[in-house]
Order: sequence, then C-alpha cells, then structure tokens
Amino acid sequence: MTMKDILTSASPVIPVITPDSVDQALSLSLALYDGGLKNQEIALRSSCALDAIRAIKEQLPEDLIMGAGTVLTPFQLQLAEQAGADFLVSPGSTDSILEAARDCSAPFLPGVSNPTQAIAAFTAGFNCLKFFPAEASGGTEMLKALAGPLPEISFCPTGGINSENYQAYLLLPSVPCVAGTWLAPDELVQNADWNGISQLCKALLSLKSLPA
Repeated sequence: MTMKDILTSASPVIPVITPDSVDQALSLSLALYDGGLKNQEIALRSSCALDAIRAIKEQLPEDLIMGAGTVLTPFQLQLAEQAGADFLVSPGSTDSILEAARDCSAPFLPGVSNPTQAIAAFTAGFNCLKFFPAEASGGTEMLKALAGPLPEISFCPTGGINSENYQAYLLLPSVPCVAGTWLAPDELVQNADWNGISQLCKALLSLKSLPA
C-alpha cells in the first residue's frame, strides 16, 4: 500500500492520538475505529507509543491502519517500523530522514511548510506530504498557491485543524485528507467516554458536505 492509498482509502480525517498507556490506546483506537475512522496515527510523544502501536496491530481489527507520527530521526523510523506501524509521519523533512525513509518498507509522509521544502521532498521521491503547521503556515491559501507549480503533490494538512476549518481544507483538490486531534478530546479520553468518541466520529462521517 502506498502513501497515496493510505490517504485516500478510508475516511478523510486521520485522528492523531497521544495515549497515556497501552490500555488507553487500545480503547481509544477501538472507539475511533467503531466510529468509522480506520486510519489513525499515534504520536511518538509518550513513553508507551511504540508499545501501543504494537498492541493495536496485534489485538485490533486487521483493516485498522495505524501510523506512527512525530518521527524525528532515522532511528525512530526504524523503531516505529519494527513496532508494526503501517505508515510513518514526520513534522519535518531533513535530508537524513528523507534518505532513511527510502529504505523503509512502510510508506513515509514527510512534513513541509513552504515551497522550498515541498520541492525538496518531491525531488527526493515523495509525492504525498504533510503540510505542517497548516494554519500557521498559510492554511488553505498557501495550499492553493502550492497547487499551481506542484500539481503532482497531495497534502495532508495538520496543525491547527479543527471542527471549524477542516472542511475548507478538504474542498481543495490537492488535499485527500486532513489530520488532527479534535476527535479525541482530552475530556472524553480522561473520562474513558469511548462511546462519546465513537459518536463524534459517526457525526463527522455523516455530514453531507464531507467529500467522499
């Protein structure tokens, strides 16, 4: 499965989660899955993240696509792939991580925030890019501007994406999906309100204006 396949194969929103424990990660991931979001991302910002990815891949449905986000170094790429991550995401695109990612079997989504970085990642062989931080880097207007000279690139905007603005991004032809944290609110996670999270996801996917 290519990165383009992953960005277009399930829902147009990838929830990004940072669990406090493996058990919490399993429950939260299943709640998101039951709500219809089968593409998910765990940020490597907690000590349990790699163990959580491993447990999810072992215990939850096989068609759940779990990515590892906030991958900062070639070594983290290796660890995330060994944990079973289906795709790998970085907030940036250094030369070292782009080179290391070409040797990974899991698809890689490098982060960019301007035309120079987008061109560098594209010439390195990556035509699906994370646009981060999206809102701080010009939002939809920047993506419209990038689409002219770079029509071959698909973007997954992340950073400042929320329930109020995500649909504006999804209306852009260069944006097959967005990613964000708003579908797993801290209050619901801390209260273990897994049904509430599932209902948020179902409500999102039921919107008539949401692109198919």
